Amino acid sequence: MLCTRLTNARFLTMDPDRPVAHDLGVWRGRIVGLDEAVTSLPAREVVDLQGATVLPGFIDAHVHLAWTGLKQTTPSIAGRTRIDDVLAVVEQAVVQKGSPGAWVSIAGYDQRALGRHLTAAELDKVSHGHKLYVTHDSGHGCVVNSAVLDLLPADLPHDNGFLAEGAMGAARALRLPYSQEELAQAIGRATRTCLDEGVTACAEAGIGSTLLGHSPVELGAYQLARENGLLPLRVQLMVSADRLHTVAAHEADGIPRALDLGLRTGFGDDRLSVGALKVFTDGGMMARTAALSSPYEGLDHAGQLQDDPDVLADTIVDGHLAGWQLAVHAIGDRAADVALDALERAQRLRPRPGARHRVEHAGLIRPDQLPRFARLGVSAVVQPNFLRYFGDDYAAITGEDRAAWLYRGRAFLDHGITLVGSSDRPVTDGSPLRAVQFMVERSSGSGRTIGPDEGITVEEALRAYTVAGAFACHWEDDLGSLTPGKRADLVVLGDDPRRVDPSRIGDIEVVATYVDGRAPARW
Repeated sequence: MLCTRLTNARFLTMDPDRPVAHDLGVWRGRIVGLDEAVTSLPAREVVDLQGATVLPGFIDAHVHLAWTGLKQTTPSIAGRTRIDDVLAVVEQAVVQKGSPGAWVSIAGYDQRALGRHLTAAELDKVSHGHKLYVTHDSGHGCVVNSAVLDLLPADLPHDNGFLAEGAMGAARALRLPYSQEELAQAIGRATRTCLDEGVTACAEAGIGSTLLGHSPVELGAYQLARENGLLPLRVQLMVSADRLHTVAAHEADGIPRALDLGLRTGFGDDRLSVGALKVFTDGGMMARTAALSSPYEGLDHAGQLQDDPDVLADTIVDGHLAGWQLAVHAIGDRAADVALDALERAQRLRPRPGARHRVEHAGLIRPDQLPRFARLGVSAVVQPNFLRYFGDDYAAITGEDRAAWLYRGRAFLDHGITLVGSSDRPVTDGSPLRAVQFMVERSSGSGRTIGPDEGITVEEALRAYTVAGAFACHWEDDLGSLTPGKRADLVVLGDDPRRVDPSRIGDIEVVATYVDGRAPARW
């Protein structure tokens, strides 16, 4: 007897051997058959989906769950365009905090909305003895007040209180870490948002990192979330490369650096597992710290690498030698050069054709870099919604010629490069359907078309969030398509993305999300 039979629906399976079905049977969390194989079988529950469209659950291959959940409950200055309005929000948060000398966190900071950065002196006027930490929406910078600057080394670089990249990490290190309970609750809030948008599996992009880590025992927070019923979807944890340390392993192992006990990609189970090793090579386009090969338009700099190129390369190579899948953050084309050079050296030293290394973001990729991605078998994990929401700005700061190279689609596919969809939530909107719409239209919120030649088909965009996402996370045996034997993770939609006008894809209703054949209880 089936546990569940879903019927009267248009199942878009993403399986070329059986692309469409009308009935789907579930037994013990797995798909056991389609159509005639299950239609006549008894089932404990029969669900009439009333003609809805059903896809494999969306896979978001690059998210920040703890950050997302924390941001949801942090005072925010998002949407403010006047300095005085921003300072009023900050002061209100300070007054509500009470305890003199305590840290006060503020979210939603983006200097582009204000026309310039906030300054420490401005924050001092409303800090009332507190330590202020205003996080940039990119995650690659912050503004702090003088009370924080006074605790930092005098030679630490900053711009009137704005700290970028490593300098931001130094400020973060001054604060007490969040407790595992706080983080577990934040993770739970974020997963509810993911489920509402049809996401059934995701990859957390960098626990424990200097930039984005929240606790030295952050992995335990995810375990706690699972134990407390706060992890209703599948999560793969990328470990930040700055957690590696030198080990005295046997020389035959060829492992110069590792986590304690040799933990690496693949540890865990179908609900919570360890994925790739996250390596940061540059910053972000929003903060103007993504490393480009020539300066930003209108600026006298080309961003920055996170460290000396040789140090970054050695980290990538050591991670490869230790058996990790690598997820290399590289937004600018100069950073991509560093990543590709290091990955090539790593594969030359110890060939691992099945490693499935990834470049996270791949935000600005030159034409000459595309064949190198393909030759190395590196996946491009992109965030289409960056251009949907920030495309006008990104096009302006890269210039007319380079704008066509931003967050590519067609060029990756034409070169045989695996194109993987993701959100980087909470940096921007996490909706896979809105991202699919952009991948097809290449149209920003203002209606500007950015890199029109990079547009792909609806089917290809859906694959980026299902089949390709599963491949990038080594989940293809269980997820990514509605194929008998795989997990019954699926999303029920109010319309078929292939049959509506592309401009309507992002507005399609997510009717229900199933994990292991069950719709998690509403929270």
